[in-house]
Amino acid sequence: MSYEKVTKAQSRIIVGKKQTLKAMKNGEVSEVYIAEDADKQLTQEVVSLAIEQDIPYQHVDSMKKLGVACGIKVGAAAVALRK
Repeated sequence: MSYEKVTKAQSRIIVGKKQTLKAMKNGEVSEVYIAEDADKQLTQEVVSLAIEQDIPYQHVDSMKKLGVACGIKVGAAAVALRK
């Protein structure tokens, strides 16, 4: 279900850890998706900020599948949906 939601929200997605963190800090994010197979040191900051700001987040199983859902040819560790 998570991949489908990302695919359907193409105009509202923010791809990548840095861009996701920036958007979260600016209050632009409604929810976050984090790849389970991504390096935990990369994703921990996103998870921590999501918890701190009470932003819903979900783990998905694959960076590659998350990237495909975003319409990119590489994997994505974190993806956010704009409000």
